[in-house]
Order: sequence, then C-alpha cells, then structure tokens
Amino acid sequence: MVRINLLPHRQVKRAEKQRQFGLMALATVALASALVFMGWSVINAKKEAQDDRNRRLDEAIVKLDNEIKDIKELKDQINSVLERKQIVENLQTNRSQSVVLMDEIARLLPEGMFIRSIKQQANAIELQGVADTNARVATLVRNLSSSNWMESPNLVEIKSNTVNNIKQNEFTLTVILKAPQVDTQTN
Repeated sequence: MVRINLLPHRQVKRAEKQRQFGLMALATVALASALVFMGWSVINAKKEAQDDRNRRLDEAIVKLDNEIKDIKELKDQINSVLERKQIVENLQTNRSQSVVLMDEIARLLPEGMFIRSIKQQANAIELQGVADTNARVATLVRNLSSSNWMESPNLVEIKSNTVNNIKQNEFTLTVILKAPQVDTQTN
C-alpha cells in the first residue's frame, strides 16, 4: 500500500520558518534598540561633559574679568598715587625757589633802579620797576642773561616819566625761569 501523507508538511515548515523569521526580526529589533540606546547614552554623556566644561570655563572667564577689573582699578590708584608723589616732589624741589629767585634778582639788580612788582605764572616771570637811565635797564637785561636761574630776558616796554622834576624810566621785563638742574648720579 502506498502511504500518502495528508498532513500539510509544507505549511508546517513555512510556519516554522515564519516563526524563526519573527524571532530573528524581534532579536534584531531588540539588538538595534540596545545599540541606539547605548549610542544615545554615550553621546548624551559626552554632551553633558562638554556642557560642564563650558560652564566651568564661563565661570573662570567671569572670575578673570573681575580680576582684570580689580587690576585696572589698582593701576589707576597707583597712577594717582604716583602723580601725587610727583607733585609733592616738585613742591619739595621748588620749595626754596622763590627765596633763591628773590636773592638772585637782588644780586643782579644794578644801582639806581628798583623793582615795583614781580609776577610769576608757571615759568614766566614779569618784572616791573623804575630806573634812572636806560643803560641800567640794559645792564639788568645782560645780568639776567648770565643768570643760573633765569634765561631769555625780554624787555616788553620802557616809558620815560618825570616825577618831582626827576626823570625816571618805568620798565616791564619778562624772563623765563630755568628748571633747577638735579644731580641724578648716585654713589
């Protein structure tokens, strides 16, 4: 007798292959999901680490900006103190200047003339006085030219007046004050 298998063996094999395919697809989807999750986790961790570095750099920049601002304020204060120190040193250097100036003018003043007023603005000195002759004024100009403390005398004007039947020459003279020479050599 011939045996005929009436069971649907092809359908069973096809169903088995579909079940295996479904399991393989499910395993592939699970593996792909796991890989995507791991990749996302790694990328997210690196992103958070970079954000943390950026945040620390921003904090350091703010701190350094504050320090730079403080340094600038300190430099301004130092410059202010140095300017005040320079002013005090100039005052100390020029402390006896008026006494020396008056002494120098008294020594250079020829006989027969006197000074009515002395005005100083910065380094310019204006002398107003009276002389009995123009020659005495010229002598004063020569004396001021050879002075160690004054230079560039300039006769602004000279007027002849008669007071109590005495002829007088009123003059106005400007001269430049020399800066005192300070010895900067140290032993």
